[in-house]
Amino acid sequence: MQRRTVAVVLSVLALAAVPACAPGGAERPAPALAARAEVLRQTPVEIARTTAGLRRLDDLPMYEMTYHGGYDAEAPLTDAELARPADGWACSLFHRDGEFGRNFDWDPNPAMVVHARPPGGHASVSLADVSYLFEPGHGAPDLDDPQDRRRLAHAVLAPFDGMNDQGLAVGLAAAPDAELPARRPGHVTVGGLRIIRLVLDRAATVPEAIELMRRYDLDFTGGPQLHYLIADRAGRSAVVEYGEGRMNVVDDRHLTNIALTGADRATKLADRRYRLLAEGGRTEAMELLRKVAQPHTRWSVVYDLDDGTGRLVTGQRWDRIHTIRLADATS
Repeated sequence: MQRRTVAVVLSVLALAAVPACAPGGAERPAPALAARAEVLRQTPVEIARTTAGLRRLDDLPMYEMTYHGGYDAEAPLTDAELARPADGWACSLFHRDGEFGRNFDWDPNPAMVVHARPPGGHASVSLADVSYLFEPGHGAPDLDDPQDRRRLAHAVLAPFDGMNDQGLAVGLAAAPDAELPARRPGHVTVGGLRIIRLVLDRAATVPEAIELMRRYDLDFTGGPQLHYLIADRAGRSAVVEYGEGRMNVVDDRHLTNIALTGADRATKLADRRYRLLAEGGRTEAMELLRKVAQPHTRWSVVYDLDDGTGRLVTGQRWDRIHTIRLADATS
């Protein structure tokens, strides 16, 4: 088999501490990804280049790393991925006029910006909570520890939201009432984060993303249960969620933590954050995210689906906006 190569730029955002008030007072999640050779396919030289290239960019602190080597988004789920606690991520997402916005609301964990250019796939920029890469209680990554630096590379397989160079964006939110279909013989099973990586790598439009998701079985073992908002440059958007044992596609441009399948407008608008998003059409995008932010909002990002850039706020420091670019994904 020909060896695959990919370059990924990783910027670690050690977010400012805020109260951990995720739903149900959830404890810190177990690590999502183990350092397995079949997941990240790297030679010793590629590993050395990846870890040696990490540098500090600013005093957030923010770091940058170039990932060298391949990865297998269809590799079997690890025991750690299947052991996440049931409480989920309370998030708010919207799509309008070429913009895709989202708040990620969870525990005060460090995060990472991942720029990826996979072999044969679409370049993308995405965001990940890097606590899922380490054991509970590990704390912020120690960049003087070679094992921590190595572990951070696994964030490429754990995007929580992102946008690719085709103008397709996708993000997740907790869906407490989700019910997955039964496993299908012959279908690959992936986790709730891995499916976002596959969509970013392989889909250019909302219809392509929906068709791709239909080809995979998902595994939410241990929770959280999830649903997804997908949008593209042509102005299409859809919510993908799971209920009554099937995958459902809902024509909607907003997503919080309520099930949308079969819900009428009154039911949707009864949810405060959904209502603010739906009625905020004239509000500037980042300001709209500020209005629906919660005490535990970790990051807020607005992806521009036309020019391939994003505006990122960490830890609700609304006067400090980072610009992230697809062009930063190097080959």
